[in-house]
Amino acid sequence: MIDDLSLAWLLAVFAVAALIVVAASIRATALADVIADRTRLGEAMAGGILLGGATSLAGVVVSVSAASSGDASFAVSNAVGGIAAQTLFLAVADTLHKNANLEHAAAEPANLFQAVMLLILLSLPIAAMAGPDVAYFGVHPVSLVMFIAYLYGVRLSSQVSDEPMWRPVETRETRHDEPESEAEARKSARKPAMIFVVLVMVMGLSGWVISQIGATFITRYGLSSSLVGALMTAIITSLPELVTTLVAVRRGALQLAVGGIIGGNTFDTLFLVASDVAYRDGSIFAAATPNDLYWLATGMLMTAILLGGLILRQRDGPARIGVESVLIFVVYGCAVAVEVAGLGG
Repeated sequence: MIDDLSLAWLLAVFAVAALIVVAASIRATALADVIADRTRLGEAMAGGILLGGATSLAGVVVSVSAASSGDASFAVSNAVGGIAAQTLFLAVADTLHKNANLEHAAAEPANLFQAVMLLILLSLPIAAMAGPDVAYFGVHPVSLVMFIAYLYGVRLSSQVSDEPMWRPVETRETRHDEPESEAEARKSARKPAMIFVVLVMVMGLSGWVISQIGATFITRYGLSSSLVGALMTAIITSLPELVTTLVAVRRGALQLAVGGIIGGNTFDTLFLVASDVAYRDGSIFAAATPNDLYWLATGMLMTAILLGGLILRQRDGPARIGVESVLIFVVYGCAVAVEVAGLGG
């Protein structure tokens, strides 16, 4: 049905699906903050696991759908392109948080650990792409390692959040998780959790629509899979992270904002695991293109810069944003220029 739509209708449906994802994510952000307080999960963990996973659902649907149809590059570039775009969104949020550098104000050990875990998870696909082409039942062993590493990392992140072995230096700009009043915190989390689940389902359905339109652009107009994946579907399905980050910053939930981006990116590495399972022509890592590897390296570089900013905790910088945010803008801009120019492969 989507294949038969004209260009105007394709763009219209694409825009509507994107708006639905964004609207659902706005409501999901507020609910995640409430659930974090009522379950005592904490903003950083709620952002990294609950909100990060929910807002990433549309993206994982796109990658899995692309992989099942045999387009490995589309699946991989959508996953790693989304990680780069979402890291950029955190730099955008930094420009809007005028009181201090966002990475300084949102000091949180759990976010630091999740950034380290993200770098580890991003290094594994590079090893798989550079190593021997092996697959068992069509799945590369690295996919299993990534899945186990993610689960173990989430467990360790929870420990870091509950019982940190060190704490950041307190400054005037440091902001902490401010829970609801005791009366509100004692309320049940059941109702907001049920609404949250419904919103997640809506975002997943919208992600499927976006994936079908992206595939149509590739087949009908001859666009490269990496271009569509990294710069179209990845950005569109990452809009919830942009919205939730900006909303969280406006609400003063800075740990939730930073944790949502880093945690969402960490969850996004599982796009590759799910895509490897859905791709039936062997290992998806062996079928990835140099352009996909380029975006994977870009995501790692941007994450490393972000981690450096979280550790450095610069108070002032150009236009009252951290140097790490400026570098993230530069790196992403260069990556887009290379992709558009067709130099990545």
